[in-house]
Amino acid sequence: MSSLTLERLVKRYGSTEVVKGINLHIEEGELIVFLGPSGCGKTTTLRMIAGFIEPTSGAIRIGGEPVDHKPPRARNLGMVFQDYALFPNMTVADNVGFGLVERGKPQEVVRKRVEEMLRLIHMEHLGDRYPIELSGGQQQRVALARALAYEPRVLLMDEPLGALDQKLREEMQREFARIQREVGITTIFVTHDQQEAMALADRIIVMNAGVIEQAGRPEELYDEPATLFIADFIGRSNILPGRVEQREKELVKVRLPGGEIITGRCRSELTVGDTAVCVVRPEALKVGTPRPEGNNAISAKVLRRSFLGSGIDFILQYGDNQEVILQTSKDMELGIREGETVSVLFRPEDTFCFSDPKAGQ
Repeated sequence: MSSLTLERLVKRYGSTEVVKGINLHIEEGELIVFLGPSGCGKTTTLRMIAGFIEPTSGAIRIGGEPVDHKPPRARNLGMVFQDYALFPNMTVADNVGFGLVERGKPQEVVRKRVEEMLRLIHMEHLGDRYPIELSGGQQQRVALARALAYEPRVLLMDEPLGALDQKLREEMQREFARIQREVGITTIFVTHDQQEAMALADRIIVMNAGVIEQAGRPEELYDEPATLFIADFIGRSNILPGRVEQREKELVKVRLPGGEIITGRCRSELTVGDTAVCVVRPEALKVGTPRPEGNNAISAKVLRRSFLGSGIDFILQYGDNQEVILQTSKDMELGIREGETVSVLFRPEDTFCFSDPKAGQ
């Protein structure tokens, strides 16, 4: 396994810059997830690392070695795709050993390595089957074993679970995490699914419009979003617009449309009079009276209750048309009824305030 470094990596098509000067270092053995909406540049970045796309400028280093102009095979990378790309006329064992055979490895070396890989993916009894005889999850595990068999320096995975149903997808997430940690290979996993990213990653690299918006451990991105995009994209969020009434160091007071003044943690260069967007997670909201000292409070009407198995969502209406979600566990049933107006409480430390990106437009 090897480290991987991207230095000022750029990809331009004509006048359109798809990837805009990315700098990133990935340690040996890390499982990194590139996360972001469609068109953000994550797959283009992965394909530049793989050698399928040539960068416009910048450098790619694997284990400190420049590989920018090397063809894909010379980079010794493993690849796993969404469509599996297994050879239908080959058995599972032959698919797994294909890369070793292509590299001219002795037959006995290939046989032992294939056996080792089949044990790793818990499919040692299925080596004689053909891909058509396997489930989607089994085919994906074979594709992973094939990518690992020739001991690549880095493993690249491009939306590998996108074709699976939700239950199987969750099972395969756990399986991939087990195998990656057991093998210890440096891995880059591309997805647009934030739950998948949170479940798998050592670090998440969130991309937006060709740049890295924020990078960090899953809990860092969720608990300490650096931008409004991150706060809204990672997890569920309630968005409350308002105007800044006061700023004191890292705290701001914001007047909401209903006249309430709430306090939040400043995440932008906000000054008095600016329009602001405040973000609060659904699980940070509580219902109660009287209002504890120092807490923020708004009045909202209960529209409906949604049972989600592990918890309950209350959908509330603030003001004329602002929807707010309050999340609680089954054991914390609030006893509130649809149609009633409640006092919704939340702490300043759970409230993130950003500049309004639409201001001045």
